[in-house]
Amino acid sequence: MIRLLDPQTIGQIAAGEVIERPLSVVKELVENALDADATRIAVRVRGGGLIEIEVADDGVGIAPADLPLAVTRHATSKIAGAAELAHVDTLGFRGEGLASIAAVAKVTVVSRTTGADLATALDAHADAIGEPRPLAGPLGTRVVVRELFGNVPVRREYLRSPAAEFARIASWLATLALAYPQVGFTLEHDGKTAFAFAPGEDLAPRLRHVFGAAAAMVPLRSEDRHAAVSGWVSSPGDDRPDRRNQILFVNGRLLRSTLVSGAWAAAYRTFAMVGRHPYGVLYLQIPAAEVDPNVHPTKSDVRLRHGDRVVAAVKDAIGSALRRGAVERLERSISFAPPSRESGSVPVDWADTLLAPSAPVAGTERKTLRVLAQIDRTFILASDGDAVVLIDQHAAHERIVFEQLAANASAHAAAERLLIPYTFEVRPEDADRLDATLESLAAGGLHVEPFGERAYRVTATPARLVHAGRTRPFDVAEFIACLADDARGLDADQRVWASLACHSVVTAGEKLEYPEMTALVERLQRCENPMHCPHGRPTIVRLEPDHIARLFKRM
Repeated sequence: MIRLLDPQTIGQIAAGEVIERPLSVVKELVENALDADATRIAVRVRGGGLIEIEVADDGVGIAPADLPLAVTRHATSKIAGAAELAHVDTLGFRGEGLASIAAVAKVTVVSRTTGADLATALDAHADAIGEPRPLAGPLGTRVVVRELFGNVPVRREYLRSPAAEFARIASWLATLALAYPQVGFTLEHDGKTAFAFAPGEDLAPRLRHVFGAAAAMVPLRSEDRHAAVSGWVSSPGDDRPDRRNQILFVNGRLLRSTLVSGAWAAAYRTFAMVGRHPYGVLYLQIPAAEVDPNVHPTKSDVRLRHGDRVVAAVKDAIGSALRRGAVERLERSISFAPPSRESGSVPVDWADTLLAPSAPVAGTERKTLRVLAQIDRTFILASDGDAVVLIDQHAAHERIVFEQLAANASAHAAAERLLIPYTFEVRPEDADRLDATLESLAAGGLHVEPFGERAYRVTATPARLVHAGRTRPFDVAEFIACLADDARGLDADQRVWASLACHSVVTAGEKLEYPEMTALVERLQRCENPMHCPHGRPTIVRLEPDHIARLFKRM
Protein backbone atom coordinates (compact mmCIF):
# COMPACT_ATOMS: atom_id res chain seq x y z
CA MET A 1 0.00 0.00 0.00
CA ILE A 2 1.37 3.39 -1.03
CA ARG A 3 0.53 6.38 1.13
CA LEU A 4 1.46 10.03 1.39
CA LEU A 5 3.74 10.92 4.29
CA ASP A 6 2.58 13.44 6.85
CA PRO A 7 4.34 16.85 7.10
CA GLN A 8 6.16 15.94 10.33
CA THR A 9 7.71 12.82 8.81
CA ILE A 10 8.66 14.70 5.65
CA GLY A 11 10.33 17.39 7.75
CA GLN A 12 12.37 14.89 9.78
CA ILE A 13 13.50 13.06 6.62
CA ALA A 14 14.60 16.33 5.05
CA ALA A 15 16.31 17.40 8.28
CA GLY A 16 18.29 14.16 8.21
CA GLU A 17 19.95 15.33 5.00
CA VAL A 18 20.60 18.91 6.08
CA ILE A 19 21.03 18.82 9.89
CA GLU A 20 23.65 16.24 10.81
CA ARG A 21 24.99 17.75 14.04
CA PRO A 22 25.12 21.09 15.94
CA LEU A 23 27.58 22.47 13.39
CA SER A 24 24.91 22.05 10.69
CA VAL A 25 22.59 24.36 12.64
CA VAL A 26 25.29 27.01 13.08
CA LYS A 27 26.18 26.79 9.39
CA GLU A 28 22.61 27.35 8.19
CA LEU A 29 21.99 30.26 10.56
CA VAL A 30 25.31 32.03 9.96
CA GLU A 31 24.93 31.73 6.18
CA ASN A 32 21.43 33.25 6.48
CA ALA A 33 22.94 36.12 8.47
CA LEU A 34 25.57 36.74 5.78
CA ASP A 35 22.89 36.72 3.08
CA ALA A 36 21.04 39.35 5.16
CA ASP A 37 24.07 41.71 4.85
CA ALA A 38 25.03 41.43 8.50
CA THR A 39 28.16 43.25 9.65
CA ARG A 40 28.30 41.55 13.06
CA ILE A 41 27.38 37.95 13.87
CA ALA A 42 27.41 36.53 17.40
CA VAL A 43 27.20 32.78 17.99
CA ARG A 44 26.50 31.48 21.51
CA VAL A 45 26.54 27.76 22.26
CA ARG A 46 25.66 25.74 25.35
CA GLY A 47 26.52 22.09 25.89
CA GLY A 48 28.28 21.77 22.56
CA GLY A 49 25.07 22.90 20.83
CA LEU A 50 22.81 20.15 22.15
CA ILE A 51 21.34 22.32 24.89
CA GLU A 52 21.15 25.61 23.03
CA ILE A 53 22.47 27.46 19.99
CA GLU A 54 21.89 31.17 19.48
CA VAL A 55 22.91 33.15 16.39
CA ALA A 56 22.30 36.91 16.39
CA ASP A 57 23.05 39.36 13.58
CA ASP A 58 22.49 43.00 12.64
CA GLY A 59 21.23 42.28 9.13
CA VAL A 60 18.14 43.55 7.33
CA GLY A 61 15.78 41.38 9.38
CA ILE A 62 12.59 39.53 8.45
CA ALA A 63 9.27 41.32 8.04
CA PRO A 64 6.55 40.19 10.51
CA ALA A 65 4.34 38.88 7.71
CA ASP A 66 7.21 36.74 6.40
CA LEU A 67 8.16 35.07 9.69
CA PRO A 68 5.79 32.10 9.35
CA LEU A 69 7.10 31.49 5.84
CA ALA A 70 10.70 31.64 7.07
CA VAL A 71 10.22 28.37 8.99
CA THR A 72 8.20 26.72 6.22
CA ARG A 73 9.87 24.24 3.84
CA HIS A 74 10.75 25.47 0.36
CA ALA A 75 10.05 29.12 1.23
CA THR A 76 12.95 31.47 0.46
CA SER A 77 13.72 35.07 -0.37
CA LYS A 78 16.87 34.13 -2.33
CA ILE A 79 15.35 32.99 -5.62
CA ALA A 80 11.96 33.39 -7.31
CA GLY A 81 12.02 30.52 -9.80
CA ALA A 82 13.96 27.76 -11.53
CA ALA A 83 15.61 30.19 -13.96
CA GLU A 84 17.49 31.88 -11.10
CA LEU A 85 19.17 28.59 -10.10
CA ALA A 86 21.51 29.17 -13.03
CA HIS A 87 23.11 32.20 -11.35
CA VAL A 88 22.72 31.85 -7.58
CA ASP A 89 24.82 34.47 -5.79
CA THR A 90 23.72 33.81 -2.20
CA LEU A 91 24.86 31.16 0.27
CA GLY A 92 21.30 29.91 0.83
CA PHE A 93 18.64 29.37 -1.80
CA ARG A 94 16.70 26.17 -1.05
CA GLY A 95 14.43 27.43 1.73
CA GLU A 96 15.12 24.32 3.85
CA GLY A 97 17.47 25.55 6.58
CA LEU A 98 15.13 26.92 9.26
CA ALA A 99 12.42 24.38 8.48
CA SER A 100 14.87 21.47 8.81
CA ILE A 101 16.17 22.85 12.13
CA ALA A 102 12.62 23.26 13.45
CA ALA A 103 11.86 19.64 12.49
CA VAL A 104 14.43 18.34 15.03
CA ALA A 105 14.59 21.15 17.63
CA LYS A 106 12.62 23.92 19.30
CA VAL A 107 13.23 27.17 17.42
CA THR A 108 12.51 30.77 18.35
CA VAL A 109 13.06 33.51 15.76
CA VAL A 110 13.13 37.17 16.83
CA SER A 111 13.58 39.73 14.06
CA ARG A 112 13.25 43.46 13.57
CA THR A 113 13.50 45.35 10.28
CA THR A 114 14.57 48.95 9.71
CA GLY A 115 11.74 51.33 10.53
CA ALA A 116 9.92 48.91 12.85
CA ASP A 117 9.42 50.01 16.46
CA LEU A 118 9.38 46.47 17.83
CA ALA A 119 10.75 43.13 16.88
CA THR A 120 8.52 40.16 16.08
CA ALA A 121 9.00 36.72 17.63
CA LEU A 122 7.80 33.31 16.46
CA ASP A 123 8.17 29.76 17.82
CA ALA A 124 8.31 26.61 15.71
CA HIS A 125 8.78 22.92 16.42
CA ALA A 126 8.11 19.89 14.24
CA ASP A 127 5.11 20.80 12.06
CA ALA A 128 3.74 23.35 14.58
CA ILE A 129 4.28 27.04 13.86
CA GLY A 130 3.16 29.54 16.51
CA GLU A 131 1.60 32.93 16.03
CA PRO A 132 3.91 35.95 15.58
CA ARG A 133 4.04 38.17 18.67
CA PRO A 134 5.62 41.58 19.36
CA LEU A 135 8.80 41.64 21.42
CA ALA A 136 11.50 44.16 22.25
CA GLY A 137 14.66 43.56 20.28
CA PRO A 138 17.47 45.25 18.29
CA LEU A 139 17.67 45.55 14.51
CA GLY A 140 18.47 42.25 12.82
CA THR A 141 17.61 38.65 13.56
CA ARG A 142 18.23 36.35 16.53
CA VAL A 143 17.52 32.63 16.25
CA VAL A 144 17.56 30.41 19.35
CA VAL A 145 17.63 26.62 18.89
CA ARG A 146 16.99 24.43 21.95
CA GLU A 147 16.94 20.67 22.59
CA LEU A 148 18.48 19.67 19.28
CA PHE A 149 17.40 16.12 18.29
CA GLY A 150 15.11 16.00 21.34
CA ASN A 151 12.43 14.27 19.26
CA VAL A 152 14.92 11.92 17.53
CA PRO A 153 17.11 10.75 20.43
CA VAL A 154 18.86 8.10 18.36
CA ARG A 155 20.68 10.93 16.57
CA ARG A 156 22.26 12.04 19.82
CA GLU A 157 23.90 8.63 20.28
CA TYR A 158 26.05 9.25 17.22
CA LEU A 159 27.30 12.65 18.31
CA ARG A 160 30.59 13.12 20.08
CA SER A 161 31.18 14.86 23.40
CA PRO A 162 30.01 18.49 23.86
CA ALA A 163 33.64 19.63 23.74
CA ALA A 164 34.23 17.81 20.43
CA GLU A 165 31.02 19.15 18.89
CA PHE A 166 31.94 22.67 19.93
CA ALA A 167 35.43 22.24 18.47
CA ARG A 168 33.82 21.52 15.09
CA ILE A 169 31.75 24.70 15.37
CA ALA A 170 34.74 26.81 16.40
CA SER A 171 36.91 25.48 13.57
CA TRP A 172 34.24 26.02 10.93
CA LEU A 173 33.29 29.54 12.06
CA ALA A 174 36.91 30.72 12.29
CA THR A 175 37.54 29.32 8.82
CA LEU A 176 34.43 30.98 7.37
CA ALA A 177 35.54 34.30 8.89
CA LEU A 178 38.56 34.27 6.54
CA ALA A 179 36.26 35.05 3.60
CA TYR A 180 34.35 37.88 5.30
CA PRO A 181 36.82 40.33 6.84
CA GLN A 182 34.18 43.08 6.71
CA VAL A 183 32.03 41.08 9.16
CA GLY A 184 32.74 40.83 12.89
CA PHE A 185 32.38 37.33 14.37
CA THR A 186 32.18 36.33 18.04
CA LEU A 187 31.82 32.84 19.47
CA GLU A 188 30.92 31.89 23.04
CA HIS A 189 30.63 28.47 24.66
CA ASP A 190 28.97 28.04 28.03
CA GLY A 191 29.40 31.74 28.74
CA LYS A 192 33.11 31.91 27.83
CA THR A 193 34.37 33.75 24.74
CA ALA A 194 36.26 31.46 22.36
CA PHE A 195 37.25 34.23 19.92
CA ALA A 196 36.15 37.64 18.70
CA PHE A 197 37.14 39.00 15.29
CA ALA A 198 36.54 42.69 14.73
CA PRO A 199 35.37 43.78 11.27
CA GLY A 200 38.09 45.25 9.09
CA GLU A 201 40.46 44.51 6.22
CA ASP A 202 43.26 43.08 8.39
CA LEU A 203 43.14 39.31 7.97
CA ALA A 204 46.25 38.67 10.07
CA PRO A 205 44.42 37.82 13.33
CA ARG A 206 42.13 35.39 11.54
CA LEU A 207 45.00 33.77 9.62
CA ARG A 208 46.95 33.32 12.85
CA HIS A 209 43.93 31.79 14.56
CA VAL A 210 43.27 29.27 11.77
CA PHE A 211 46.81 28.37 10.71
CA GLY A 212 48.85 29.10 13.84
CA ALA A 213 50.90 32.05 15.03
CA ALA A 214 54.09 30.77 13.39
CA ALA A 215 52.55 30.20 9.95
CA ALA A 216 54.55 31.70 7.07
CA MET A 217 52.13 32.83 4.37
CA VAL A 218 52.66 34.03 0.79
CA PRO A 219 49.97 36.30 -0.73
CA LEU A 220 48.67 35.63 -4.21
CA ARG A 221 46.38 37.39 -6.64
CA SER A 222 45.60 36.59 -10.25
CA GLU A 223 42.72 37.08 -12.63
CA ASP A 224 41.76 35.67 -15.97
CA ARG A 225 38.59 35.22 -18.00
CA HIS A 226 37.43 32.15 -16.09
CA ALA A 227 38.35 32.92 -12.48
CA ALA A 228 39.82 35.55 -10.22
CA VAL A 229 42.12 33.85 -7.71
CA SER A 230 43.43 35.37 -4.51
CA GLY A 231 44.43 34.20 -1.06
CA TRP A 232 47.30 33.17 1.15
CA VAL A 233 49.38 29.99 0.79
CA SER A 234 52.10 28.49 2.94
CA SER A 235 55.71 29.33 2.32
CA PRO A 236 57.76 26.38 0.97
CA GLY A 237 59.24 24.44 3.87
CA ASP A 238 56.31 25.33 6.14
CA ASP A 239 53.98 22.40 5.51
CA ARG A 240 51.63 19.93 7.18
CA PRO A 241 51.27 16.13 7.19
CA ASP A 242 47.81 16.23 5.52
CA ARG A 243 45.61 18.38 3.27
CA ARG A 244 43.02 19.39 5.87
CA ASN A 245 44.21 23.00 5.94
CA GLN A 246 43.83 23.57 2.20
CA ILE A 247 40.80 25.86 2.43
CA LEU A 248 38.72 26.82 -0.59
CA PHE A 249 36.02 29.45 -1.07
CA VAL A 250 34.12 29.74 -4.34
CA ASN A 251 32.11 32.97 -4.58
CA GLY A 252 32.23 33.23 -0.78
CA ARG A 253 31.02 29.65 -0.24
CA LEU A 254 33.23 27.48 1.97
CA LEU A 255 33.61 24.07 0.33
CA ARG A 256 34.68 20.66 1.56
CA SER A 257 35.50 19.82 -2.03
CA THR A 258 38.72 18.42 -3.52
CA LEU A 259 37.94 20.59 -6.52
CA VAL A 260 41.40 22.14 -6.84
CA SER A 261 43.53 19.71 -4.81
CA GLY A 262 45.39 18.81 -7.99
CA ALA A 263 46.28 22.47 -8.49
CA TRP A 264 47.89 22.60 -5.03
CA ALA A 265 49.99 19.51 -5.76
CA ALA A 266 51.03 20.71 -9.22
CA ALA A 267 51.93 24.22 -8.07
CA TYR A 268 54.03 22.98 -5.13
CA ARG A 269 55.92 20.37 -7.15
CA THR A 270 59.60 20.71 -6.28
CA PHE A 271 58.64 23.19 -3.51
CA ALA A 272 57.53 20.63 -0.90
CA MET A 273 58.92 17.38 0.45
CA VAL A 274 57.30 14.07 -0.47
CA GLY A 275 54.64 13.20 2.09
CA ARG A 276 54.18 16.82 3.21
CA HIS A 277 51.40 19.13 2.08
CA PRO A 278 51.01 22.91 1.75
CA TYR A 279 48.21 24.82 3.42
CA GLY A 280 46.42 28.11 2.98
CA VAL A 281 43.18 29.71 1.88
CA LEU A 282 42.10 30.33 -1.71
CA TYR A 283 39.31 32.65 -2.83
CA LEU A 284 37.82 32.00 -6.27
CA GLN A 285 35.47 34.47 -7.88
CA ILE A 286 33.73 32.81 -10.82
CA PRO A 287 30.76 34.12 -12.84
CA ALA A 288 27.62 32.81 -11.11
CA ALA A 289 26.30 31.37 -14.39
CA GLU A 290 29.35 29.06 -14.51
CA VAL A 291 28.86 27.62 -11.00
CA ASP A 292 26.20 25.09 -9.96
CA PRO A 293 25.86 24.97 -6.14
CA ASN A 294 22.75 22.77 -6.26
CA VAL A 295 24.60 19.44 -6.08
CA HIS A 296 24.64 18.59 -2.36
CA PRO A 297 22.01 18.91 0.42
CA THR A 298 24.45 20.81 2.66
CA LYS A 299 25.67 23.02 -0.22
CA SER A 300 29.24 21.97 0.60
CA ASP A 301 30.22 21.30 -3.00
CA VAL A 302 29.75 22.87 -6.40
CA ARG A 303 30.16 21.96 -10.06
CA LEU A 304 31.99 24.22 -12.47
CA ARG A 305 31.24 24.71 -16.14
CA HIS A 306 34.92 25.18 -16.98
CA GLY A 307 36.52 23.14 -14.19
CA ASP A 308 39.78 22.33 -15.99
CA ARG A 309 40.38 25.97 -16.86
CA VAL A 310 39.68 27.09 -13.32
CA VAL A 311 42.09 24.49 -11.91
CA ALA A 312 44.76 25.67 -14.38
CA ALA A 313 44.20 29.28 -13.29
CA VAL A 314 44.60 28.28 -9.63
CA LYS A 315 47.78 26.33 -10.37
CA ASP A 316 49.30 29.23 -12.29
CA ALA A 317 48.37 31.71 -9.53
CA ILE A 318 49.94 29.60 -6.78
CA GLY A 319 53.00 28.81 -8.90
CA SER A 320 53.60 32.47 -9.75
CA ALA A 321 53.30 33.47 -6.09
CA LEU A 322 55.73 30.74 -5.00
CA ARG A 323 58.31 31.66 -7.64
CA ARG A 324 58.05 35.31 -6.73
CA GLY A 325 58.35 34.42 -3.07
CA ALA A 326 61.38 32.21 -3.73
CA VAL A 327 63.23 35.08 -5.36
CA GLU A 328 62.34 37.39 -2.48
CA ARG A 329 63.47 34.81 0.07
CA LEU A 330 66.69 34.31 -1.86
CA GLU A 331 67.33 38.04 -1.79
CA ARG A 332 66.72 38.10 1.97
CA SER A 333 68.93 35.07 2.52
CA ILE A 334 71.94 35.94 0.42
CA SER A 335 73.31 38.70 -1.76
CA PHE A 336 76.06 38.10 -4.26
CA ALA A 337 79.40 39.71 -4.90
CA PRO A 338 82.76 38.50 -6.29
CA PRO A 339 84.74 36.64 -3.64
CA SER A 340 87.72 38.29 -2.03
CA ARG A 341 91.14 37.23 -3.24
CA GLU A 342 92.42 36.57 0.23
CA SER A 343 93.66 33.16 1.39
CA GLY A 344 94.36 31.88 -2.10
CA SER A 345 90.94 32.76 -3.51
CA VAL A 346 90.59 32.27 -7.24
CA PRO A 347 88.99 34.94 -9.49
CA VAL A 348 85.60 33.93 -10.83
CA ASP A 349 83.95 35.27 -13.97
CA TRP A 350 80.66 36.59 -12.55
CA ALA A 351 77.86 37.04 -15.04
CA ASP A 352 74.96 39.45 -14.60
CA THR A 353 72.91 38.40 -11.61
CA LEU A 354 69.19 37.81 -11.50
CA LEU A 355 68.83 40.19 -8.59
CA ALA A 356 69.56 43.78 -9.52
CA PRO A 357 72.04 45.44 -7.12
CA SER A 358 70.16 47.49 -4.58
CA ALA A 359 71.01 51.13 -4.22
CA PRO A 360 73.11 51.69 -1.07
CA VAL A 361 71.57 53.78 1.65
CA ALA A 362 73.50 56.92 2.53
CA GLY A 363 76.10 56.13 5.16
CA THR A 364 75.76 52.33 4.73
CA GLU A 365 77.40 49.77 2.50
CA ARG A 366 75.68 46.91 0.75
CA LYS A 367 76.18 43.53 2.37
CA THR A 368 77.81 40.93 0.14
CA LEU A 369 78.01 37.19 0.48
CA ARG A 370 81.41 35.56 0.64
CA VAL A 371 81.98 31.83 0.28
CA LEU A 372 84.17 30.74 3.19
CA ALA A 373 84.59 26.99 3.17
CA GLN A 374 83.17 23.55 2.48
CA ILE A 375 81.84 21.67 5.52
CA ASP A 376 81.95 17.89 5.63
CA ARG A 377 82.38 17.92 1.85
CA THR A 378 78.58 18.46 1.71
CA PHE A 379 77.69 22.04 2.63
CA ILE A 380 79.00 25.36 1.38
CA LEU A 381 79.55 27.82 4.21
CA ALA A 382 79.18 31.53 3.47
CA SER A 383 78.39 34.76 5.29
CA ASP A 384 77.38 38.32 4.54
CA GLY A 385 78.60 39.57 7.93
CA ASP A 386 75.11 39.58 9.42
CA ALA A 387 74.28 35.88 9.32
CA VAL A 388 75.65 32.48 8.41
CA VAL A 389 74.42 30.87 5.18
CA LEU A 390 74.62 27.11 4.50
CA ILE A 391 74.05 25.71 1.01
CA ASP A 392 73.51 22.01 0.33
CA GLN A 393 75.82 21.42 -2.66
CA HIS A 394 73.92 18.36 -3.97
CA ALA A 395 70.44 19.91 -3.63
CA ALA A 396 71.63 23.18 -5.19
CA HIS A 397 73.30 21.48 -8.15
CA GLU A 398 70.29 19.19 -8.59
CA ARG A 399 68.00 22.24 -8.89
CA ILE A 400 70.34 23.86 -11.44
CA VAL A 401 70.50 20.76 -13.66
CA PHE A 402 66.76 20.02 -13.37
CA GLU A 403 65.85 23.48 -14.62
CA GLN A 404 68.44 23.21 -17.38
CA LEU A 405 66.93 19.93 -18.56
CA ALA A 406 63.47 21.51 -18.57
CA ALA A 407 64.83 24.49 -20.51
CA ASN A 408 66.49 22.18 -23.02
CA ALA A 409 63.17 20.42 -23.62
CA SER A 410 61.25 23.69 -24.01
CA ALA A 411 63.82 25.09 -26.43
CA HIS A 412 64.33 21.77 -28.24
CA ALA A 413 68.04 22.28 -27.62
CA ALA A 414 70.45 20.08 -29.52
CA ALA A 415 72.21 17.40 -27.49
CA GLU A 416 75.96 16.82 -27.57
CA ARG A 417 76.68 13.61 -29.48
CA LEU A 418 79.28 11.27 -28.08
CA LEU A 419 82.19 10.22 -30.28
CA ILE A 420 82.06 6.77 -28.68
CA PRO A 421 78.61 5.74 -27.39
CA TYR A 422 78.47 4.51 -23.81
CA THR A 423 77.00 0.99 -23.53
CA PHE A 424 75.39 -0.53 -20.42
CA GLU A 425 73.05 -3.35 -19.38
CA VAL A 426 70.12 -3.41 -16.98
CA ARG A 427 68.31 -6.11 -15.04
CA PRO A 428 65.23 -7.66 -16.72
CA GLU A 429 62.86 -6.03 -14.19
CA ASP A 430 64.35 -2.58 -14.97
CA ALA A 431 64.20 -2.78 -18.76
CA ASP A 432 60.51 -1.88 -19.07
CA ARG A 433 60.86 1.01 -16.64
CA LEU A 434 63.80 2.41 -18.60
CA ASP A 435 61.96 1.98 -21.93
CA ALA A 436 59.11 4.12 -20.61
CA THR A 437 61.52 7.01 -19.95
CA LEU A 438 63.42 7.12 -23.25
CA GLU A 439 61.27 9.87 -24.82
CA SER A 440 61.48 12.03 -21.70
CA LEU A 441 65.24 11.54 -21.53
CA ALA A 442 65.58 12.53 -25.16
CA ALA A 443 63.51 15.68 -24.57
CA GLY A 444 65.95 16.70 -21.86
CA GLY A 445 68.95 15.93 -24.08
CA LEU A 446 70.01 12.44 -23.02
CA HIS A 447 69.62 10.07 -25.97
CA VAL A 448 69.49 6.40 -25.00
CA GLU A 449 68.61 3.64 -27.45
CA PRO A 450 68.18 -0.16 -27.18
CA PHE A 451 71.29 -2.10 -28.16
CA GLY A 452 70.34 -5.73 -27.83
CA GLU A 453 68.57 -7.70 -25.13
CA ARG A 454 68.59 -5.65 -21.89
CA ALA A 455 71.45 -3.60 -23.38
CA TYR A 456 71.35 0.11 -24.17
CA ARG A 457 73.73 2.74 -25.33
CA VAL A 458 73.96 6.48 -24.71
CA THR A 459 74.55 8.32 -27.98
CA ALA A 460 74.20 11.95 -26.86
CA THR A 461 74.15 13.86 -23.56
CA PRO A 462 72.41 17.09 -22.52
CA ALA A 463 74.25 20.19 -23.59
CA ARG A 464 76.08 22.28 -20.99
CA LEU A 465 75.46 19.95 -18.03
CA VAL A 466 78.82 20.74 -16.43
CA HIS A 467 79.87 22.30 -13.15
CA ALA A 468 83.00 24.45 -13.07
CA GLY A 469 84.43 22.54 -16.00
CA ARG A 470 83.93 19.10 -14.48
CA THR A 471 81.38 16.79 -16.14
CA ARG A 472 79.58 14.50 -13.73
CA PRO A 473 79.11 10.79 -14.54
CA PHE A 474 75.55 9.53 -14.90
CA ASP A 475 74.67 6.71 -12.49
CA VAL A 476 72.27 4.60 -14.58
CA ALA A 477 71.40 2.05 -11.88
CA GLU A 478 70.58 4.69 -9.29
CA PHE A 479 68.57 6.64 -11.86
CA ILE A 480 66.33 3.64 -12.59
CA ALA A 481 65.87 2.94 -8.87
CA CYS A 482 64.93 6.57 -8.26
CA LEU A 483 62.09 6.36 -10.78
CA ALA A 484 60.17 4.28 -8.25
CA ASP A 485 60.24 7.12 -5.71
CA ASP A 486 57.11 9.21 -5.23
CA ALA A 487 57.92 12.67 -6.58
CA ARG A 488 54.61 14.35 -5.74
CA GLY A 489 53.36 16.95 -8.18
CA LEU A 490 55.83 16.18 -11.00
CA ASP A 491 54.53 15.13 -14.37
CA ALA A 492 56.05 12.19 -16.22
CA ASP A 493 58.79 14.19 -17.97
CA GLN A 494 59.70 16.20 -14.88
CA ARG A 495 59.95 13.05 -12.80
CA VAL A 496 62.49 11.63 -15.23
CA TRP A 497 64.45 14.90 -15.31
CA ALA A 498 64.47 15.08 -11.51
CA SER A 499 65.90 11.57 -11.33
CA LEU A 500 68.42 12.34 -14.05
CA ALA A 501 69.49 15.52 -12.25
CA CYS A 502 69.75 13.74 -8.90
CA HIS A 503 72.15 11.12 -10.25
CA SER A 504 74.34 13.20 -12.53
CA VAL A 505 75.40 16.06 -10.23
CA VAL A 506 77.84 16.67 -7.42
CA THR A 507 77.11 14.43 -4.45
CA ALA A 508 77.34 14.85 -0.70
CA GLY A 509 80.82 13.90 0.42
CA GLU A 510 82.49 15.18 -2.75
CA LYS A 511 85.23 17.76 -2.40
CA LEU A 512 84.72 21.03 -4.29
CA GLU A 513 87.32 23.62 -5.14
CA TYR A 514 86.72 27.27 -4.32
CA PRO A 515 85.84 28.28 -7.92
CA GLU A 516 83.35 25.40 -8.11
CA MET A 517 81.58 26.50 -4.93
CA THR A 518 81.32 30.13 -6.00
CA ALA A 519 80.17 29.17 -9.51
CA LEU A 520 77.51 26.83 -8.09
CA VAL A 521 76.15 29.53 -5.76
CA GLU A 522 76.13 32.08 -8.59
CA ARG A 523 74.25 29.72 -10.93
CA LEU A 524 71.75 28.81 -8.21
CA GLN A 525 70.49 32.39 -8.05
CA ARG A 526 69.42 32.18 -11.71
CA CYS A 527 66.99 29.34 -11.03
CA GLU A 528 63.24 29.78 -11.06
CA ASN A 529 63.04 28.17 -7.62
CA PRO A 530 66.48 28.54 -6.03
CA MET A 531 65.30 27.57 -2.54
CA HIS A 532 64.41 23.90 -3.12
CA CYS A 533 65.64 20.91 -5.10
CA PRO A 534 63.20 19.15 -7.48
CA HIS A 535 62.24 16.73 -4.70
CA GLY A 536 61.39 19.55 -2.30
CA ARG A 537 64.44 19.57 -0.02
CA PRO A 538 65.76 23.04 0.90
CA THR A 539 68.94 24.24 -0.79
CA ILE A 540 69.69 27.25 1.41
CA VAL A 541 69.48 27.72 5.18
CA ARG A 542 70.21 31.06 6.84
CA LEU A 543 71.18 31.19 10.52
CA GLU A 544 70.34 34.59 11.93
CA PRO A 545 72.31 36.10 14.85
CA ASP A 546 69.48 35.49 17.34
CA HIS A 547 69.49 31.78 16.49
CA ILE A 548 73.25 31.61 16.94
CA ALA A 549 72.93 33.54 20.22
CA ARG A 550 70.46 30.93 21.51
CA LEU A 551 73.00 28.20 20.74
CA PHE A 552 75.45 30.03 23.01
CA LYS A 553 72.74 30.52 25.69
CA ARG A 554 72.83 34.29 25.24
CA MET A 555 69.04 34.43 24.83
